[in-house]
Amino acid sequence: MPSHVFADRPDRPQEHGAVDALISQTRRLRGEVDAVRREAVADHSDPTGRWQRALCELAVHQLNDLHGHLAQLRDGPPRTHTPDTGPARPEPQHGSLLSRVGSAEWNLLTDEATWSGELFQILGRDPSAPPLSLDELPSLVHPDDQPMLTAMVTDCLVDGKPIDGEFRVVRPDGVVRQVHMMGEPVLAPDGSTASMWAVLRDVSELRRSQRVVRETRDSLQRQRHIAQTEHRLAVELQEAVLPPWRGSLRFPHGGSANLDLAAHYLPSSSTALIGGDWYDALELADGRTLLSVGDLTGHGVTVTSGMAMLLGALRGMAVAGADPGRLMGWLNQLLDASVQPALGSAVCCLYDADEHTLTWAQAGHPAPLLFRGGTGRALTPPDGVLLGATSGAVYEQAQERLRPGDLLLLHTDGLVPRRSREAATHRLLALAPRFAEAKVAQDCVRVAVEEFGVAPREDDACLLVAKVEA
Repeated sequence: MPSHVFADRPDRPQEHGAVDALISQTRRLRGEVDAVRREAVADHSDPTGRWQRALCELAVHQLNDLHGHLAQLRDGPPRTHTPDTGPARPEPQHGSLLSRVGSAEWNLLTDEATWSGELFQILGRDPSAPPLSLDELPSLVHPDDQPMLTAMVTDCLVDGKPIDGEFRVVRPDGVVRQVHMMGEPVLAPDGSTASMWAVLRDVSELRRSQRVVRETRDSLQRQRHIAQTEHRLAVELQEAVLPPWRGSLRFPHGGSANLDLAAHYLPSSSTALIGGDWYDALELADGRTLLSVGDLTGHGVTVTSGMAMLLGALRGMAVAGADPGRLMGWLNQLLDASVQPALGSAVCCLYDADEHTLTWAQAGHPAPLLFRGGTGRALTPPDGVLLGATSGAVYEQAQERLRPGDLLLLHTDGLVPRRSREAATHRLLALAPRFAEAKVAQDCVRVAVEEFGVAPREDDACLLVAKVEA
């Protein structure tokens, strides 16, 4: 009976025009995908970039396979190798597509085996050696996969089931390759199995690419899970440490009757991580009120925990009676001695309601803004460097006398998005007429949030407003 047609050997000529068109389309698509792949490898440390690169490499690999298959289809059937004829054409170059797809037929009536030349290369066999019989084929297979191959062949020959499975081949040079085998029985006129044909494909590189995609995808999912967990911890820590983000601040014992306080926190729109910005107001035992805002550089739970440490230390030292300049100096020592190096800025004010005086110090931070009678100005800052910038830094103090109706605004750098500190101060001072119309501090916070809370911001920010009452 005639030999069954091999999968890599079409039984009739193909229309070259249609095949050439498909080859051209495949080549063009491969070039476009390769361009995307090159753009996806700018940062090898980025899990998303590595995952995108792996997907593109897998797509390029499969398009290369498709291009080679179409070329085989266009060029017509290759001659197969038998022990009598020898190789009919030069061996494909190492790594080419044609070296990864081969076919075979085992005639059960004559015990003859016929292999294509490509199959010899896939299995690492000498082309001058005779093809292996079905009984001998498992000798090339990895010991752990031999039972699977035997079961597939038995099911095909006995029950007429098609073969579709993968196994590892151990080549004579010790190299292990992953091979995908598809085959069917060929029946004689009386219904018995006359032969079995199969197509074998070396899918080692394909499986490697799929494994890289899977591993990078899993790595990306782990990174996302870590980021989500870190964000949740940072939010919970911030909520536990800071006063409420909205609404007037309330003191445990009613607070100073001379200050109306309100504050607000504005998150960053460019990152999911919480930063180290804080605001605080604390009623002290001597009747004075501590007002402070600050910013610890960075994002994430480490920075948020550092902010909590600084804020706790600030409150403790203020309760002990330290003045603002000494508070800044001790906070600087605390950051300088911490295990995690960090930089921070802060402004700390003590308001004495009996004397109507505001004593304050700053560490590389925007000065408080004072609004009075429909106009505003920035207070002249005393000397003070960033917290953690240098050991033994000395922080000067300044004093300002406040009047009933005065409005004090403390903020961090990110309040006015994408502006220099000087430009941000100018824009905030321009709100003076609207602040003058506000009846309570919360109205002033609402004005500032309406003005600056919608624009995209690269960093989070805090705002604290204190209005001196009569």
